Amino acid sequence: MLLTAPLPMIENEWRTDIMILSTYIHIPFCEKLCHYCDFTKFFYEERMADEYLQALAKEMSFYLKDKKHPMRTIFVGGGTPTALNLKQLEYLLKQIDDHIDVSSVLEYSFEANPGDLNEDKIKLLKSYGVNRISMGVQVFDDQLLEDLGRLHRVADVDQNINHLLKNGMNNISIDLMYGLPNQTLDSFNHSIEQALSYDLPHYSSYSLQIEPKTVFYQRHQKGKLHKPPEEVEAKMFELLIDKMSKSGKLQYEISNFAEVGYESQHNLTYWNNQYYYGFGAGASGYLPGKRIINLRPFPAYVKEATRSGQPILHIDEIGKKEQIEEEMFLGLRKRAGVNKLEFERKYHRTINELYGKQIEELIERDWLEETTEQIKMTEHGQLFGNEVFQRFLLEDGDFDE
Repeated sequence: MLLTAPLPMIENEWRTDIMILSTYIHIPFCEKLCHYCDFTKFFYEERMADEYLQALAKEMSFYLKDKKHPMRTIFVGGGTPTALNLKQLEYLLKQIDDHIDVSSVLEYSFEANPGDLNEDKIKLLKSYGVNRISMGVQVFDDQLLEDLGRLHRVADVDQNINHLLKNGMNNISIDLMYGLPNQTLDSFNHSIEQALSYDLPHYSSYSLQIEPKTVFYQRHQKGKLHKPPEEVEAKMFELLIDKMSKSGKLQYEISNFAEVGYESQHNLTYWNNQYYYGFGAGASGYLPGKRIINLRPFPAYVKEATRSGQPILHIDEIGKKEQIEEEMFLGLRKRAGVNKLEFERKYHRTINELYGKQIEELIERDWLEETTEQIKMTEHGQLFGNEVFQRFLLEDGDFDE
């Protein structure tokens, strides 16, 4: 399904009565915990999942009340939402349907792991309006999948994609990883080619980040895990861009590639610095003037969500200074960059007033380019993204609230 419907626009980022048009829902259960993942996740147990889904329903009811809200995007992630059994999956879908006008939703995505999606689950998802599947493939190499701690194998990917296509679910995205231990440039090239052989409308690809409290982190600390050299990882990224471009998948964000009309509308909510609800353990929501971060531990989340509907760990106040910084960090991830006129409309200052010296320096280094309408990273600059983003931190006094 080509996503060409007009999108609702947010007219004023500082209105307190603004409509929130995107929702993220976190389902933290997995059949196995991957060695690299630091997201909030728990081993799937039926009783725990039942408790969690009831608590999640209480949280959604607190914020969305007892009426159906119009929404532009819904993204159900994890964890692995499709690790739920059929009855639990239907309960979740019904709760979403009770609180959100699904008929108004442009893009309704579910994350899935290969091997989790049987035909009954696919038909159930489709019957409740889900129109996009994001599948965590990671690599097309059984040995590397085992090294990552993944349960699925390459054959599961093929089987699940065929099931989805058979049932009319054509809007499929798959994730790939690079910079993995024991991964060569040739093996990553093989994964890209295998992924592109399905000719799907969307692909994401991320380099491995070694996060604290993961198996990979412990191994790395002991000197037992080694990523490829930085220059090899850079070649993997350049290869990815080249292969995707030649296959008609346009890079619209640092790590994301799509056919025209199939860009992830939900993720564009984040990169456009727009507001969204975040429900579930460890989820974060972005509402006018604040970011709400939920409790992560299972017992704490379930207890507080059940009691009050507000399982909040802490709230970060987001003033104009912070929002401007995030506008730049997030917007520069997009290949289109940051729109200068839109920036001025929202913040009543021009980008060049606030960041003229930084922009000049980054252009000289060939990390940034400027047009009459946009500020954006060059293809070369994408290799130094974090260094680019740091240049857009504002000093105290640079911007008055």
